[in-house]
Amino acid sequence: MRGFRLLIAAALFFVSTRAEAQFRGVRFEITTVGDTTFTFQSGRERWVKPGDSGIAVDPRKRDALVARFRIVHVAKGEAMAVITGQTTNVRTDHMVVMQEPRPPFYRTARFWSGLLLGAAVGFVVGTTN
Repeated sequence: MRGFRLLIAAALFFVSTRAEAQFRGVRFEITTVGDTTFTFQSGRERWVKPGDSGIAVDPRKRDALVARFRIVHVAKGEAMAVITGQTTNVRTDHMVVMQEPRPPFYRTARFWSGLLLGAAVGFVVGTTN
């Protein structure tokens, strides 16, 4: 019975998660602006790729929406985007905001702790009979 209580305590410890915001926005600085395109430095963020979309905001106006865009090209840490809709002209003092994709389920601590906990419960139940 004592082992079962320890197992329950371990389960509660591993199941608890940290609080996360619904939108995990990552900001990038706009470097050049054309008529219907702009470029921004994506740096070492390898998850930024063609086909992704995001928004441009004005940080001086409490992140007011400036434009929506779709990325068409990424090379050497620089991304080119096509503006798909805008409320005002995009400028270099605006910022790009994109949502970082969630990692696959098998790369999360929750998955592996659940797997280990399930194996431990299975072992305990299997050895008590």
